[in-house]
Amino acid sequence: MAAVAIPLLDACSSNANLAKPTEGFDGSTAGTSVGTTAPFAGYGALVGPDANGLLLPAGFTSRVIAQTGEAVAGTGYVWPDAPDGGAVFPTDDGWIYVANSEAVPGGASMVRFDRDGAVVEARRILGDTLRNCAGGRTPWETWLSCEEVPEGRVWECDPTGQAPAEVRDALGVCNHEAAASDPLHEVVYLTEDDPAGGLYRFRPDKWGDLRAGVLEALVTDGDALRWQEVPDPSAAEVPMREQLPTLAAFDGGEGADVADGVLWFSTKGDNRLWRLEPDGDDGVHLSVVWDGAAPAGPAAVADVDNVVVGPNGLPFVAEDGAGLQVVVVAPDGAMHPVATVTDAPGSEITGPAFTPDGSRLYFSSQRNPGRTYEVTGPFV
Repeated sequence: MAAVAIPLLDACSSNANLAKPTEGFDGSTAGTSVGTTAPFAGYGALVGPDANGLLLPAGFTSRVIAQTGEAVAGTGYVWPDAPDGGAVFPTDDGWIYVANSEAVPGGASMVRFDRDGAVVEARRILGDTLRNCAGGRTPWETWLSCEEVPEGRVWECDPTGQAPAEVRDALGVCNHEAAASDPLHEVVYLTEDDPAGGLYRFRPDKWGDLRAGVLEALVTDGDALRWQEVPDPSAAEVPMREQLPTLAAFDGGEGADVADGVLWFSTKGDNRLWRLEPDGDDGVHLSVVWDGAAPAGPAAVADVDNVVVGPNGLPFVAEDGAGLQVVVVAPDGAMHPVATVTDAPGSEITGPAFTPDGSRLYFSSQRNPGRTYEVTGPFV
């Protein structure tokens, strides 16, 4: 399928101001605040490496939570290969970090922490699946784990591992990457890791129940963008992305997260970070926040990947590139490094997620070896 040119609302490179209003297609304006209006210059220069091979800003510390092929400390559970997308879930006495495994077989695992941050349990919560790449946390506290294979599906998982995971066929069959739930508009966004991949929106019949609903894809409509229903989400005969002639094609959809009704997502093929804001029932405002073709600022990032909105209201991006960085995107669009892994050549950074109080960031280096880290510091 040939790529369709995507009309942008105020396309911008890294020197654009994310906090300013931007013009819509019809000449109207829409506020685009990302939750902070004060100037933001990052957390300072990175120093180190520390004992765990990380470069971090002054005042930040790290520890290794898990390593591929080894038992998680204090448990008998062996951490799987290729840790990938992740999320944090609060519990009555602490929190849980969930991480996918982008391996064959794949699946997802969890580590439970008490209120002081001590590891108390680790276990598998999803098995017998393939290349579980990214996914997303739902507002009803489940984990959506996405299979990155052509016949990939989305699995809804209990982060505690007590209830069995269930496949959500209504969310379609494709090279799934990430899922981002928007409780304000009661939709789930889905990215597709393909050079001509679609951006999808699932509208459940009942919010909180993903067993049935309408799956739509973003398509071009003249100088605008709108949502159109996918004829056959099962892709029984034709891939989903080929079912709509005017599909808005995104080059390698990757990470996604929603905050205050705004979707942030990345595309690795063209190294871009995007911002999408709904406009009525079917329209959207879409802009490029970071364009890797014209990098500027203190961090030049290769292959933007997983995305999470941090406690300061700003998007944090993991790098699937040689720099092995986690960066934060400032309101002026510049990317500032937060952490760098120095001792894992050929790896990629995955799974950024914050604890409920915003004081701890989890992420993984996927290989050489696979490690999952916790970084504590003044993120807010």
